[in-house]
Amino acid sequence: MKKPKNLVMVSVLLVMSLLVAACGSGNSANGTNKGGESQGNGSQEQKTVTVFQFKTEIVEGLNELKVEFEKEYPNIKLDIQTVGGGADYDAALKTKFASGDAPDIFSNNGYAKLDMWEEKLEDLSDQPWVGDLVPLAAEAITKGDKVYGLPLDLEGFGFVYNKDLFAKAGITDTPQTYSELEEAAKKLQAAGITPFANAYQEWWLVGSQGISVAFANQDDVDGFIKGLNEGTSSIVGNQHFADWAKLMKLTLDYGNKNPLTTDYNTQVTMFANGEVAMMQQGNWSQSMIDGITPDMNIGVLPMAINDDVEKTGRVTIGVPVNLVVNKDSDAKEEAKTFLNWLVTSDVGKEYIVKKFKFIPAMTTIEATPEDMGPIATDLVNYIDEGKIFAHQAGKYPDGVAQEFGSAIQQYLAGKSDVENWQKNMQAAWDKLK
Repeated sequence: MKKPKNLVMVSVLLVMSLLVAACGSGNSANGTNKGGESQGNGSQEQKTVTVFQFKTEIVEGLNELKVEFEKEYPNIKLDIQTVGGGADYDAALKTKFASGDAPDIFSNNGYAKLDMWEEKLEDLSDQPWVGDLVPLAAEAITKGDKVYGLPLDLEGFGFVYNKDLFAKAGITDTPQTYSELEEAAKKLQAAGITPFANAYQEWWLVGSQGISVAFANQDDVDGFIKGLNEGTSSIVGNQHFADWAKLMKLTLDYGNKNPLTTDYNTQVTMFANGEVAMMQQGNWSQSMIDGITPDMNIGVLPMAINDDVEKTGRVTIGVPVNLVVNKDSDAKEEAKTFLNWLVTSDVGKEYIVKKFKFIPAMTTIEATPEDMGPIATDLVNYIDEGKIFAHQAGKYPDGVAQEFGSAIQQYLAGKSDVENWQKNMQAAWDKLK
């Protein structure tokens, strides 16, 4: 039977009113999130936590973790944004804060960067994971009795080397001093093997990481850095910097062609393909190596700048990134929830050691050699033996690492000698301290 026209209209209006009511029910007394979204059942506000970070090599894994986290916490959405480390990241972060688009979680190197951003950082000392931090990991992001960030992992670097190529060249003892490294390079070259793959197009490889070795070899590292800031010590004429320049010259003399136009990907590919025996890198390169040549027989050597094995026969260990929380964020509690989940959930722990190949910064996260890979395993052995330097780059004034990179690249290109290079380094520090 055909319904009256006005009854049809009433029915349509009734249905529409019910739909509007249903759609509006998500805007409960709790309100909506900063993106204007709300959970469909209206039981709890849905918030978005923006994570702004610079480790490009873990982006894929972070996006996978995002899916797992949101399954457990459907009222929290993660917005992961990545800008490569260094000047680009620093500039982008400052722009975000200046424009009112500040992230909820962001990366911080600690030390000088902690001082720079302290007024924006939430005190995380009461978080459940703080008591589980490895002391070495906590140092850079601790000030007074307050912990301001979650150390994502420990990373280390030195010369990653191919044990099979060393054996082929007749090298039976792993080099621990400069003279032993030079002798190994000569044997490798005599066997028709290129000793070093140098990616000196990458400013961070030399200006942040590599040069840290010259700082770390100082008798009193913090005293030397304090002196640079106060004008009572100098890079110019410092023997450890001259020794480091000699090490760089060794890598050039026994390295690949065109090192200043060789980037990270090319360097790691050369090494993973067995074209070279050594490269200055760390455990972050393990995943890429595995993707090219799984199960390589590799390890890590110190970047020895002299023949005092007790002093220089060490690898560098540090925290590459601490995840900090913006204290003015309206989602800071949700941000803390994510950070806690990252280091306490089974899936978070698994990704840290198996996917990212990280050395855990938490005593509660276990990692086997099979989990981490041979580079990290070798680095852990150095840690256990106490044969490590702390990474010093976090103590440089803001922008100095990039300036160092440029000055070192000029030296490596033969555009300055050791004396002028040291003067350029000192000038960079004086300008930005």
